[in-house]
Amino acid sequence: MDLGAITKYSALHAKPSGLILQYGTAGFRTKAEHLDHVMFRMGLLAALRSKQTKSTIGVMVTASHNPEEDNGVKLVDPLGEMLAPSWEEHATCLANAEEQDMQRVLIDISEKEAVNLQQDAFVVVGRDTRPSSEKLSQSVIDGVTVLGGQFHDYGLLTTPQLHYMVYCRNTGGRYGKATLEGYYQKLSKAFVELIKQASCSGDEYRSLKVDCANGIGALKLREMEHYFSQGLSVQLFNDGSKGKLNHLCGADFVKSHQKPPHGMEIKSNERCCSFDGDADRIVYYYYDADGHFHLIDGDKIATLISSFLKELLVEIGESLNIGVVQTAYANGSSTQYLEEVMKVPVYCTKTGVKHLHHKAQEFDIGVYFEANGHGTALFSTAVEMKIKQSEQLEEKKRKAAKMLENIIDLFNQAAGDAISDMLVIEAILALKGLTVQQWDALYTDLPNRQLKVQVADRRVISTTNAERQAVTPPGLQEAINDLVKKYKLSRAFVRPSGTEDVVRVYAEADSQESADHLAHEVSLAVFQLAGGIGERPQPGF
Repeated sequence: MDLGAITKYSALHAKPSGLILQYGTAGFRTKAEHLDHVMFRMGLLAALRSKQTKSTIGVMVTASHNPEEDNGVKLVDPLGEMLAPSWEEHATCLANAEEQDMQRVLIDISEKEAVNLQQDAFVVVGRDTRPSSEKLSQSVIDGVTVLGGQFHDYGLLTTPQLHYMVYCRNTGGRYGKATLEGYYQKLSKAFVELIKQASCSGDEYRSLKVDCANGIGALKLREMEHYFSQGLSVQLFNDGSKGKLNHLCGADFVKSHQKPPHGMEIKSNERCCSFDGDADRIVYYYYDADGHFHLIDGDKIATLISSFLKELLVEIGESLNIGVVQTAYANGSSTQYLEEVMKVPVYCTKTGVKHLHHKAQEFDIGVYFEANGHGTALFSTAVEMKIKQSEQLEEKKRKAAKMLENIIDLFNQAAGDAISDMLVIEAILALKGLTVQQWDALYTDLPNRQLKVQVADRRVISTTNAERQAVTPPGLQEAINDLVKKYKLSRAFVRPSGTEDVVRVYAEADSQESADHLAHEVSLAVFQLAGGIGERPQPGF
Protein backbone atom coordinates (compact mmCIF):
# COMPACT_ATOMS: atom_id res chain seq x y z
CA MET A 1 0.00 0.00 0.00
CA ASP A 2 1.64 3.24 -1.16
CA LEU A 3 0.71 5.45 1.79
CA GLY A 4 2.44 8.47 0.27
CA ALA A 5 0.34 8.31 -2.89
CA ILE A 6 -2.84 7.80 -0.83
CA THR A 7 -2.07 10.88 1.28
CA LYS A 8 -1.31 12.94 -1.84
CA TYR A 9 -4.53 11.89 -3.61
CA SER A 10 -6.59 12.22 -0.45
CA ALA A 11 -5.60 15.90 -0.20
CA LEU A 12 -7.24 16.39 -3.63
CA HIS A 13 -10.48 14.95 -2.18
CA ALA A 14 -10.31 16.69 1.20
CA LYS A 15 -12.91 16.05 3.88
CA PRO A 16 -14.85 19.10 5.15
CA SER A 17 -13.93 19.29 8.85
CA GLY A 18 -16.61 18.23 11.33
CA LEU A 19 -18.79 16.38 8.77
CA ILE A 20 -20.01 13.04 10.18
CA LEU A 21 -21.92 10.54 8.01
CA GLN A 22 -23.34 7.08 8.72
CA TYR A 23 -23.34 4.15 6.26
CA GLY A 24 -26.91 2.81 6.39
CA THR A 25 -29.08 0.43 4.36
CA ALA A 26 -28.80 2.80 1.41
CA GLY A 27 -25.10 3.50 1.88
CA PHE A 28 -24.17 7.17 2.34
CA ARG A 29 -26.58 9.92 1.30
CA THR A 30 -26.37 13.68 1.69
CA LYS A 31 -26.02 16.88 -0.35
CA ALA A 32 -23.81 16.17 -3.39
CA GLU A 33 -21.28 18.92 -2.58
CA HIS A 34 -20.32 17.13 0.66
CA LEU A 35 -19.50 13.79 -0.93
CA ASP A 36 -16.27 14.09 -2.91
CA HIS A 37 -14.04 12.77 -0.08
CA VAL A 38 -16.54 9.97 0.67
CA MET A 39 -16.46 8.79 -2.97
CA PHE A 40 -12.64 8.69 -3.04
CA ARG A 41 -12.58 6.75 0.22
CA MET A 42 -15.25 4.30 -0.91
CA GLY A 43 -13.05 3.63 -3.97
CA LEU A 44 -10.25 2.73 -1.51
CA LEU A 45 -12.60 0.55 0.56
CA ALA A 46 -14.00 -1.24 -2.51
CA ALA A 47 -10.45 -2.11 -3.59
CA LEU A 48 -9.68 -3.52 -0.11
CA ARG A 49 -12.94 -5.52 -0.08
CA SER A 50 -12.12 -6.87 -3.55
CA LYS A 51 -8.63 -7.96 -2.41
CA GLN A 52 -10.13 -9.61 0.69
CA THR A 53 -12.87 -11.53 -1.14
CA LYS A 54 -10.79 -12.15 -4.30
CA SER A 55 -13.92 -11.02 -6.17
CA THR A 56 -15.31 -8.13 -8.19
CA ILE A 57 -16.97 -5.48 -5.97
CA GLY A 58 -19.48 -2.87 -7.21
CA VAL A 59 -19.77 0.83 -6.35
CA MET A 60 -23.01 2.60 -7.27
CA VAL A 61 -23.25 6.41 -7.24
CA THR A 62 -26.90 7.27 -6.59
CA ALA A 63 -29.27 8.73 -4.01
CA SER A 64 -32.26 6.74 -5.32
CA HIS A 65 -35.54 8.55 -4.52
CA ASN A 66 -33.88 11.57 -2.82
CA PRO A 67 -34.05 15.06 -4.41
CA GLU A 68 -31.81 15.81 -7.40
CA GLU A 69 -29.33 17.95 -5.40
CA ASP A 70 -28.49 14.99 -3.12
CA ASN A 71 -26.24 12.11 -4.03
CA GLY A 72 -24.93 8.97 -2.39
CA VAL A 73 -22.84 5.84 -2.75
CA LYS A 74 -23.21 2.20 -1.86
CA LEU A 75 -20.99 -0.83 -2.25
CA VAL A 76 -22.17 -4.13 -3.73
CA ASP A 77 -20.76 -7.42 -2.41
CA PRO A 78 -19.71 -10.39 -4.61
CA LEU A 79 -23.11 -12.04 -5.16
CA GLY A 80 -24.86 -8.76 -5.85
CA GLU A 81 -25.90 -8.42 -2.21
CA MET A 82 -25.48 -5.50 0.15
CA LEU A 83 -22.18 -4.84 1.88
CA ALA A 84 -21.47 -7.11 4.89
CA PRO A 85 -22.32 -5.40 8.23
CA SER A 86 -18.72 -5.39 9.53
CA TRP A 87 -17.65 -3.57 6.34
CA GLU A 88 -20.49 -1.04 6.78
CA GLU A 89 -18.73 -0.11 10.03
CA HIS A 90 -15.40 0.21 8.19
CA ALA A 91 -17.12 2.45 5.62
CA THR A 92 -18.40 4.77 8.37
CA CYS A 93 -14.97 4.90 10.09
CA LEU A 94 -13.13 5.60 6.84
CA ALA A 95 -15.59 8.27 5.64
CA ASN A 96 -15.40 10.13 8.96
CA ALA A 97 -11.62 9.92 9.53
CA GLU A 98 -9.80 13.25 9.55
CA GLU A 99 -7.03 13.55 6.92
CA GLN A 100 -4.21 12.87 9.38
CA ASP A 101 -5.90 9.62 10.55
CA MET A 102 -6.61 8.17 7.09
CA GLN A 103 -3.49 6.00 6.88
CA ARG A 104 -4.07 4.51 10.34
CA VAL A 105 -7.73 3.67 9.56
CA LEU A 106 -6.80 1.98 6.26
CA ILE A 107 -4.09 -0.08 7.97
CA ASP A 108 -6.53 -1.01 10.79
CA ILE A 109 -9.13 -2.26 8.30
CA SER A 110 -6.51 -4.23 6.34
CA GLU A 111 -5.19 -5.90 9.50
CA LYS A 112 -8.62 -6.58 11.06
CA GLU A 113 -9.88 -8.20 7.85
CA ALA A 114 -6.58 -9.93 7.00
CA VAL A 115 -6.46 -8.27 3.57
CA ASN A 116 -3.61 -9.47 1.35
CA LEU A 117 -2.51 -6.14 -0.13
CA GLN A 118 -0.61 -7.92 -2.94
CA GLN A 119 -3.88 -9.50 -4.16
CA ASP A 120 -5.38 -8.02 -7.36
CA ALA A 121 -8.51 -5.88 -7.01
CA PHE A 122 -11.31 -5.35 -9.53
CA VAL A 123 -14.13 -2.84 -9.01
CA VAL A 124 -17.09 -2.01 -11.30
CA VAL A 125 -18.68 1.44 -11.09
CA GLY A 126 -22.14 2.66 -12.12
CA ARG A 127 -23.98 5.96 -11.73
CA ASP A 128 -27.44 7.53 -12.04
CA THR A 129 -28.40 10.62 -14.07
CA ARG A 130 -27.87 13.30 -11.38
CA PRO A 131 -25.78 16.28 -12.56
CA SER A 132 -23.21 15.52 -9.82
CA SER A 133 -22.86 11.77 -10.50
CA GLU A 134 -20.24 11.78 -13.27
CA LYS A 135 -17.67 13.81 -11.31
CA LEU A 136 -18.33 11.82 -8.12
CA SER A 137 -17.89 8.47 -9.89
CA GLN A 138 -14.49 9.73 -11.10
CA SER A 139 -13.54 10.29 -7.45
CA VAL A 140 -14.44 6.63 -6.75
CA ILE A 141 -12.15 5.56 -9.62
CA ASP A 142 -9.31 7.69 -8.16
CA GLY A 143 -9.65 5.73 -4.92
CA VAL A 144 -9.61 2.34 -6.67
CA THR A 145 -6.57 3.14 -8.82
CA VAL A 146 -4.43 4.64 -6.05
CA LEU A 147 -4.60 1.22 -4.36
CA GLY A 148 -3.51 -0.45 -7.60
CA GLY A 149 -7.00 -1.75 -8.38
CA GLN A 150 -8.39 -2.36 -11.87
CA PHE A 151 -11.85 -0.99 -12.69
CA HIS A 152 -14.59 -1.03 -15.29
CA ASP A 153 -16.78 2.07 -15.51
CA TYR A 154 -20.25 1.07 -16.77
CA GLY A 155 -21.33 4.72 -16.78
CA LEU A 156 -25.11 5.20 -16.60
CA LEU A 157 -26.89 2.21 -15.03
CA THR A 158 -29.88 1.54 -12.83
CA THR A 159 -28.83 0.37 -9.35
CA PRO A 160 -30.20 -3.18 -9.93
CA GLN A 161 -28.24 -3.40 -13.20
CA LEU A 162 -25.00 -2.80 -11.29
CA HIS A 163 -25.98 -5.54 -8.79
CA TYR A 164 -26.62 -7.83 -11.78
CA MET A 165 -23.18 -7.04 -13.33
CA VAL A 166 -21.39 -7.86 -10.07
CA TYR A 167 -23.32 -11.14 -9.69
CA CYS A 168 -22.56 -12.17 -13.29
CA ARG A 169 -18.85 -11.41 -13.01
CA ASN A 170 -18.48 -13.43 -9.81
CA THR A 171 -20.33 -16.51 -11.08
CA GLY A 172 -18.24 -16.96 -14.22
CA GLY A 173 -21.13 -15.92 -16.48
CA ARG A 174 -23.41 -18.73 -15.20
CA TYR A 175 -25.99 -16.18 -14.02
CA GLY A 176 -25.77 -14.15 -17.22
CA LYS A 177 -23.51 -11.96 -19.35
CA ALA A 178 -22.12 -8.94 -17.46
CA THR A 179 -23.15 -6.42 -20.14
CA LEU A 180 -26.23 -4.27 -20.69
CA GLU A 181 -26.95 -6.32 -23.81
CA GLY A 182 -26.72 -9.49 -21.69
CA TYR A 183 -29.16 -8.04 -19.14
CA TYR A 184 -31.64 -6.89 -21.79
CA GLN A 185 -31.54 -10.20 -23.67
CA LYS A 186 -31.82 -12.45 -20.62
CA LEU A 187 -34.88 -10.69 -19.20
CA SER A 188 -36.60 -10.04 -22.54
CA LYS A 189 -36.17 -13.60 -23.83
CA ALA A 190 -37.77 -14.99 -20.64
CA PHE A 191 -40.60 -12.43 -20.84
CA VAL A 192 -41.42 -13.08 -24.50
CA GLU A 193 -41.41 -16.88 -23.88
CA LEU A 194 -43.93 -16.41 -21.05
CA ILE A 195 -46.17 -14.06 -23.03
CA LYS A 196 -46.32 -16.63 -25.88
CA GLN A 197 -48.04 -19.00 -23.45
CA ALA A 198 -50.76 -16.49 -22.53
CA SER A 199 -54.07 -17.46 -24.07
CA CYS A 200 -55.61 -13.98 -24.21
CA SER A 201 -54.54 -11.61 -26.95
CA GLY A 202 -55.36 -8.07 -28.04
CA ASP A 203 -52.96 -5.15 -28.11
CA GLU A 204 -54.96 -2.90 -25.82
CA TYR A 205 -54.47 -5.40 -23.02
CA ARG A 206 -50.68 -5.20 -23.10
CA SER A 207 -49.90 -1.55 -23.04
CA LEU A 208 -48.56 0.09 -19.92
CA LYS A 209 -47.89 3.70 -18.91
CA VAL A 210 -44.60 4.07 -17.01
CA ASP A 211 -43.58 7.06 -14.89
CA CYS A 212 -39.76 6.98 -14.82
CA ALA A 213 -39.28 9.64 -12.09
CA ASN A 214 -37.15 11.68 -14.55
CA GLY A 215 -34.37 9.22 -13.77
CA ILE A 216 -32.12 6.50 -15.15
CA GLY A 217 -35.04 4.08 -15.57
CA ALA A 218 -36.24 6.06 -18.61
CA LEU A 219 -32.90 5.76 -20.45
CA LYS A 220 -32.55 2.05 -19.79
CA LEU A 221 -36.18 1.16 -20.52
CA ARG A 222 -35.93 3.05 -23.81
CA GLU A 223 -32.78 1.09 -24.73
CA MET A 224 -34.51 -2.16 -23.79
CA GLU A 225 -38.06 -1.76 -25.09
CA HIS A 226 -37.43 -3.09 -28.63
CA TYR A 227 -36.21 -6.40 -27.13
CA PHE A 228 -39.64 -7.13 -25.58
CA SER A 229 -41.97 -5.00 -27.75
CA GLN A 230 -43.75 -8.04 -29.23
CA GLY A 231 -45.04 -8.81 -25.74
CA LEU A 232 -45.61 -5.35 -24.27
CA SER A 233 -45.91 -1.76 -25.43
CA VAL A 234 -44.67 0.83 -22.89
CA GLN A 235 -45.39 4.57 -22.91
CA LEU A 236 -42.78 6.50 -20.93
CA PHE A 237 -43.58 9.62 -18.90
CA ASN A 238 -41.30 11.82 -16.79
CA ASP A 239 -38.44 10.56 -18.93
CA GLY A 240 -35.95 13.25 -17.84
CA SER A 241 -36.33 15.39 -20.96
CA LYS A 242 -37.79 18.30 -18.98
CA GLY A 243 -38.67 17.60 -15.32
CA LYS A 244 -36.46 17.32 -12.23
CA LEU A 245 -35.47 13.92 -10.83
CA ASN A 246 -38.06 12.58 -8.31
CA HIS A 247 -39.89 15.94 -8.24
CA LEU A 248 -43.68 15.38 -8.00
CA CYS A 249 -43.20 11.96 -9.61
CA GLY A 250 -41.73 8.51 -9.02
CA ALA A 251 -42.74 5.54 -6.88
CA ASP A 252 -41.99 7.25 -3.56
CA PHE A 253 -44.14 10.29 -4.42
CA VAL A 254 -47.07 8.14 -5.59
CA LYS A 255 -46.90 5.83 -2.56
CA SER A 256 -46.58 8.56 0.08
CA HIS A 257 -49.10 11.01 -1.46
CA GLN A 258 -51.52 8.32 -2.67
CA LYS A 259 -51.98 10.14 -5.96
CA PRO A 260 -50.64 9.86 -9.52
CA PRO A 261 -47.46 11.63 -10.65
CA HIS A 262 -47.54 14.99 -12.41
CA GLY A 263 -46.99 14.82 -16.15
CA MET A 264 -49.10 11.72 -16.85
CA GLU A 265 -52.60 11.68 -18.34
CA ILE A 266 -54.54 8.67 -17.08
CA LYS A 267 -57.87 7.39 -18.42
CA SER A 268 -60.05 5.18 -16.24
CA ASN A 269 -58.89 1.56 -15.85
CA GLU A 270 -55.55 2.17 -17.59
CA ARG A 271 -52.68 0.21 -16.07
CA CYS A 272 -49.88 2.51 -14.88
CA CYS A 273 -46.72 2.11 -12.84
CA SER A 274 -43.98 4.31 -11.36
CA PHE A 275 -40.27 3.60 -10.86
CA ASP A 276 -38.17 5.50 -8.35
CA GLY A 277 -35.07 7.54 -9.30
CA ASP A 278 -32.65 4.61 -9.63
CA ALA A 279 -35.28 2.05 -10.75
CA ASP A 280 -35.14 -0.33 -7.79
CA ARG A 281 -38.76 0.26 -6.66
CA ILE A 282 -42.06 -0.05 -8.47
CA VAL A 283 -45.71 0.60 -7.62
CA TYR A 284 -48.80 0.20 -9.84
CA TYR A 285 -52.02 2.25 -9.87
CA TYR A 286 -55.16 3.10 -11.85
CA TYR A 287 -58.29 5.24 -11.76
CA ASP A 288 -61.60 3.36 -11.57
CA ALA A 289 -64.70 4.32 -13.61
CA ASP A 290 -65.82 6.66 -10.79
CA GLY A 291 -62.53 8.55 -10.84
CA HIS A 292 -61.14 7.03 -7.61
CA PHE A 293 -57.38 6.51 -7.44
CA HIS A 294 -56.21 2.98 -6.53
CA LEU A 295 -52.62 2.28 -5.47
CA ILE A 296 -51.20 -1.24 -5.82
CA ASP A 297 -48.12 -1.35 -3.61
CA GLY A 298 -45.42 -3.89 -2.77
CA ASP A 299 -47.77 -5.98 -0.60
CA LYS A 300 -50.13 -6.63 -3.51
CA ILE A 301 -47.21 -7.20 -5.89
CA ALA A 302 -45.81 -9.87 -3.50
CA THR A 303 -49.28 -11.44 -3.27
CA LEU A 304 -49.70 -11.68 -7.06
CA ILE A 305 -46.22 -13.16 -7.54
CA SER A 306 -46.24 -15.63 -4.66
CA SER A 307 -49.79 -16.86 -5.48
CA PHE A 308 -48.72 -17.53 -9.07
CA LEU A 309 -45.53 -19.35 -7.99
CA LYS A 310 -47.53 -21.45 -5.50
CA GLU A 311 -49.98 -22.43 -8.29
CA LEU A 312 -47.06 -23.47 -10.54
CA LEU A 313 -45.58 -25.64 -7.78
CA VAL A 314 -48.96 -27.32 -7.22
CA GLU A 315 -49.27 -27.97 -10.96
CA ILE A 316 -45.78 -29.46 -11.19
CA GLY A 317 -46.62 -31.53 -8.12
CA GLU A 318 -43.57 -30.45 -6.15
CA SER A 319 -43.37 -30.07 -2.39
CA LEU A 320 -40.79 -27.27 -2.47
CA ASN A 321 -41.27 -24.72 0.30
CA ILE A 322 -42.29 -21.16 -0.53
CA GLY A 323 -42.36 -18.24 1.89
CA VAL A 324 -43.25 -14.55 1.74
CA VAL A 325 -41.20 -12.13 3.82
CA GLN A 326 -42.76 -8.84 4.93
CA THR A 327 -42.03 -6.05 7.41
CA ALA A 328 -44.32 -4.60 10.09
CA TYR A 329 -45.50 -2.06 7.47
CA ALA A 330 -47.22 -4.75 5.37
CA ASN A 331 -50.97 -4.24 5.39
CA GLY A 332 -52.75 -6.68 7.71
CA SER A 333 -55.14 -7.69 4.90
CA SER A 334 -52.25 -8.89 2.72
CA THR A 335 -50.88 -11.11 5.49
CA GLN A 336 -54.33 -12.58 6.14
CA TYR A 337 -54.98 -13.25 2.42
CA LEU A 338 -51.64 -15.01 1.92
CA GLU A 339 -51.92 -17.17 5.02
CA GLU A 340 -55.62 -18.00 4.98
CA VAL A 341 -56.61 -17.98 1.30
CA MET A 342 -53.37 -18.88 -0.54
CA LYS A 343 -51.96 -21.00 2.32
CA VAL A 344 -48.54 -19.40 1.84
CA PRO A 345 -46.52 -18.92 5.04
CA VAL A 346 -45.60 -15.30 5.86
CA TYR A 347 -42.63 -14.16 7.95
CA CYS A 348 -41.94 -10.71 9.38
CA THR A 349 -38.47 -9.14 9.67
CA LYS A 350 -37.07 -5.78 10.69
CA THR A 351 -37.38 -2.97 8.14
CA GLY A 352 -34.54 -2.88 5.59
CA VAL A 353 -33.88 -4.85 2.44
CA LYS A 354 -30.91 -6.74 3.87
CA HIS A 355 -33.13 -8.31 6.58
CA LEU A 356 -35.78 -9.33 4.03
CA HIS A 357 -33.23 -10.69 1.53
CA HIS A 358 -31.47 -12.73 4.22
CA LYS A 359 -34.73 -14.31 5.44
CA ALA A 360 -35.92 -15.04 1.87
CA GLN A 361 -32.76 -17.11 1.27
CA GLU A 362 -34.04 -19.68 3.81
CA PHE A 363 -36.73 -20.98 1.41
CA ASP A 364 -36.67 -22.91 -1.86
CA ILE A 365 -38.65 -19.94 -3.18
CA GLY A 366 -38.54 -16.75 -1.10
CA VAL A 367 -40.56 -13.70 -2.17
CA TYR A 368 -39.98 -10.38 -0.44
CA PHE A 369 -41.35 -6.91 -1.05
CA GLU A 370 -41.49 -3.84 1.12
CA ALA A 371 -44.75 -1.90 0.88
CA ASN A 372 -42.75 0.84 -0.93
CA GLY A 373 -42.34 -1.48 -3.93
CA HIS A 374 -38.77 -2.72 -3.42
CA GLY A 375 -38.47 -6.48 -3.74
CA THR A 376 -37.76 -9.61 -5.74
CA ALA A 377 -37.93 -13.41 -5.53
CA LEU A 378 -35.05 -15.78 -4.74
CA PHE A 379 -34.81 -19.40 -5.93
CA SER A 380 -32.65 -22.14 -4.43
CA THR A 381 -30.63 -24.68 -6.44
CA ALA A 382 -33.25 -27.28 -5.39
CA VAL A 383 -35.80 -25.48 -7.61
CA GLU A 384 -33.46 -25.57 -10.61
CA MET A 385 -32.79 -29.29 -10.03
CA LYS A 386 -36.54 -30.01 -10.03
CA ILE A 387 -36.96 -28.11 -13.31
CA LYS A 388 -34.18 -30.20 -14.92
CA GLN A 389 -35.92 -33.39 -13.75
CA SER A 390 -39.26 -32.24 -15.17
CA GLU A 391 -38.32 -33.32 -18.69
CA GLN A 392 -39.61 -36.79 -17.77
CA LEU A 393 -43.00 -35.46 -16.61
CA GLU A 394 -46.30 -35.37 -18.53
CA GLU A 395 -46.86 -32.41 -20.85
CA LYS A 396 -49.00 -30.26 -18.49
CA LYS A 397 -46.38 -30.51 -15.76
CA ARG A 398 -43.55 -29.88 -18.23
CA LYS A 399 -45.30 -26.72 -19.39
CA ALA A 400 -45.63 -25.44 -15.79
CA ALA A 401 -41.95 -26.25 -15.13
CA LYS A 402 -40.95 -24.32 -18.26
CA MET A 403 -42.98 -21.33 -17.03
CA LEU A 404 -41.20 -21.51 -13.69
CA GLU A 405 -37.83 -21.61 -15.46
CA ASN A 406 -38.72 -18.47 -17.43
CA ILE A 407 -39.94 -16.68 -14.29
CA ILE A 408 -36.61 -17.47 -12.58
CA ASP A 409 -34.71 -15.96 -15.53
CA LEU A 410 -36.96 -12.91 -15.48
CA PHE A 411 -36.22 -12.02 -11.85
CA ASN A 412 -33.09 -10.10 -10.95
CA GLN A 413 -32.13 -12.26 -7.96
CA ALA A 414 -29.31 -9.91 -7.01
CA ALA A 415 -31.62 -7.03 -6.02
CA GLY A 416 -35.08 -5.52 -6.21
CA ASP A 417 -35.37 -4.27 -9.81
CA ALA A 418 -38.26 -2.16 -11.13
CA ILE A 419 -37.73 -3.20 -14.78
CA SER A 420 -37.53 -6.91 -13.96
CA ASP A 421 -40.48 -6.73 -11.52
CA MET A 422 -42.56 -4.86 -14.11
CA LEU A 423 -42.00 -7.61 -16.69
CA VAL A 424 -42.79 -10.35 -14.13
CA ILE A 425 -46.06 -8.61 -13.19
CA GLU A 426 -47.05 -8.04 -16.82
CA ALA A 427 -46.33 -11.69 -17.67
CA ILE A 428 -48.39 -13.00 -14.72
CA LEU A 429 -51.34 -10.69 -15.47
CA ALA A 430 -51.31 -11.89 -19.11
CA LEU A 431 -50.95 -15.60 -18.17
CA LYS A 432 -53.80 -15.41 -15.65
CA GLY A 433 -55.95 -13.14 -17.85
CA LEU A 434 -56.27 -10.62 -15.01
CA THR A 435 -57.14 -6.95 -15.41
CA VAL A 436 -55.58 -4.42 -13.04
CA GLN A 437 -58.94 -4.11 -11.24
CA GLN A 438 -59.19 -7.90 -10.72
CA TRP A 439 -55.66 -7.94 -9.32
CA ASP A 440 -56.52 -5.05 -6.98
CA ALA A 441 -59.66 -6.89 -5.82
CA LEU A 442 -57.73 -9.92 -4.45
CA TYR A 443 -58.17 -8.29 -1.04
CA THR A 444 -59.03 -4.85 0.34
CA ASP A 445 -56.35 -3.00 2.28
CA LEU A 446 -57.17 -2.00 5.83
CA PRO A 447 -57.17 1.82 6.12
CA ASN A 448 -53.88 3.01 7.60
CA ARG A 449 -51.93 6.12 8.52
CA GLN A 450 -48.22 6.81 8.92
CA LEU A 451 -46.95 9.76 10.95
CA LYS A 452 -43.60 11.11 12.20
CA VAL A 453 -42.89 12.53 15.67
CA GLN A 454 -39.79 14.66 16.25
CA VAL A 455 -37.78 13.61 19.31
CA ALA A 456 -34.57 14.84 20.92
CA ASP A 457 -32.91 11.42 20.53
CA ARG A 458 -34.41 8.56 18.52
CA ARG A 459 -32.27 6.02 20.42
CA VAL A 460 -34.59 6.22 23.46
CA ILE A 461 -36.91 3.92 21.49
CA SER A 462 -35.88 0.28 21.18
CA THR A 463 -38.05 -2.46 19.70
CA THR A 464 -38.44 -6.23 19.52
CA ASN A 465 -40.54 -8.78 17.57
CA ALA A 466 -39.49 -7.44 14.15
CA GLU A 467 -40.05 -3.85 15.33
CA ARG A 468 -43.70 -4.51 16.21
CA GLN A 469 -43.29 -3.90 19.97
CA ALA A 470 -41.52 -1.13 21.87
CA VAL A 471 -39.22 -2.25 24.69
CA THR A 472 -38.20 1.26 25.80
CA PRO A 473 -39.11 3.85 27.00
CA PRO A 474 -41.03 2.21 29.88
CA GLY A 475 -44.80 2.43 29.60
CA LEU A 476 -44.92 3.20 25.85
CA GLN A 477 -45.95 -0.28 24.67
CA GLU A 478 -48.59 -0.50 27.41
CA ALA A 479 -49.99 2.85 26.29
CA ILE A 480 -50.10 1.64 22.65
CA ASN A 481 -51.84 -1.61 23.71
CA ASP A 482 -54.54 0.36 25.55
CA LEU A 483 -55.11 2.67 22.56
CA VAL A 484 -55.34 -0.24 20.09
CA LYS A 485 -58.11 -1.87 22.19
CA LYS A 486 -60.38 1.10 21.43
CA TYR A 487 -60.63 0.32 17.69
CA LYS A 488 -61.76 -2.61 15.53
CA LEU A 489 -59.29 -4.65 13.38
CA SER A 490 -56.58 -2.35 14.66
CA ARG A 491 -52.86 -2.48 15.31
CA ALA A 492 -50.15 0.12 15.76
CA PHE A 493 -46.39 0.20 16.22
CA VAL A 494 -43.59 2.74 16.52
CA ARG A 495 -39.95 2.54 15.44
CA PRO A 496 -37.02 4.96 15.38
CA SER A 497 -36.03 6.29 11.95
CA GLY A 498 -32.75 4.95 10.62
CA THR A 499 -31.63 8.35 9.37
CA GLU A 500 -33.08 11.24 11.43
CA ASP A 501 -34.25 12.05 14.97
CA VAL A 502 -37.87 11.13 14.36
CA VAL A 503 -40.04 8.24 15.47
CA ARG A 504 -42.23 6.67 12.81
CA VAL A 505 -45.79 5.76 13.79
CA TYR A 506 -47.95 3.26 11.89
CA ALA A 507 -51.62 2.53 12.63
CA GLU A 508 -54.35 0.59 10.84
CA ALA A 509 -58.01 0.01 11.70
CA ASP A 510 -61.40 -0.81 10.18
CA SER A 511 -61.99 2.75 8.90
CA GLN A 512 -59.79 5.64 7.79
CA GLU A 513 -61.21 7.81 10.58
CA SER A 514 -60.27 5.21 13.19
CA ALA A 515 -56.78 4.69 11.70
CA ASP A 516 -56.23 8.49 11.75
CA HIS A 517 -57.39 8.80 15.37
CA LEU A 518 -55.28 5.86 16.50
CA ALA A 519 -52.16 7.20 14.74
CA HIS A 520 -52.67 10.62 16.36
CA GLU A 521 -53.17 9.16 19.85
CA VAL A 522 -50.07 6.96 19.50
CA SER A 523 -48.11 10.03 18.30
CA LEU A 524 -49.12 11.88 21.48
CA ALA A 525 -47.98 8.93 23.61
CA VAL A 526 -44.61 8.96 21.81
CA PHE A 527 -44.30 12.73 22.25
CA GLN A 528 -44.98 12.47 26.00
CA LEU A 529 -42.98 9.33 26.81
CA ALA A 530 -40.08 9.47 24.33
CA GLY A 531 -38.93 13.09 24.62
CA GLY A 532 -40.86 14.81 21.85
CA ILE A 533 -39.61 18.25 20.77
CA GLY A 534 -41.27 21.14 18.97
CA GLU A 535 -45.02 21.36 18.60
CA ARG A 536 -47.24 18.61 20.04
CA PRO A 537 -48.74 16.38 17.31
CA GLN A 538 -51.98 17.90 16.03
CA PRO A 539 -55.00 15.94 14.77
CA GLY A 540 -56.13 16.34 11.17
CA PHE A 541 -54.44 15.20 7.96
